[in-house]
Amino acid sequence: MDMPPLFADYLERLQALHHSIATTIEGLPPEALRWQPGQDMNSIGVLVTHTAGAERFWMGDMVQQDPSGRVRADEFTADQFTAAGLQQLLQDTLAHSTQVLVNLTHDDLEREVFSGQHGRSFRVAWSLMHALEHTAQHMGHIDITRQLWEQQTATK
Repeated sequence: MDMPPLFADYLERLQALHHSIATTIEGLPPEALRWQPGQDMNSIGVLVTHTAGAERFWMGDMVQQDPSGRVRADEFTADQFTAAGLQQLLQDTLAHSTQVLVNLTHDDLEREVFSGQHGRSFRVAWSLMHALEHTAQHMGHIDITRQLWEQQTATK
């Protein structure tokens, strides 16, 4: 896959984040994926679903101008998860993001795109950075939630 070094490096970081999330959820039973560590806290399944939805939004809807039909609120009410299903969602999202990056040029980075959801415009460069930042942030949440799940199940 031939792309400018900036986009290749970006993709390498995004792949590493996806790999980390996939490794963290590997082997978890559905009850662990649905478990919430506290009130108003998200389960691992919700975090993965939301992370994939947000990445698809920033990479597809914003950068590529390819509407996904995303309903953000639905990501937080999902509750039927399997590790394999979430890993497939991550793979599909990464494949889409990869295709977006393959088609980008340096000139695209300055392009402004309007988000009806936010009521404002963002540069493509900002959208890319936000997608990476958001994925990394939730990767940490997913990792900590797994640790908390393992601690609470070990004490039972």
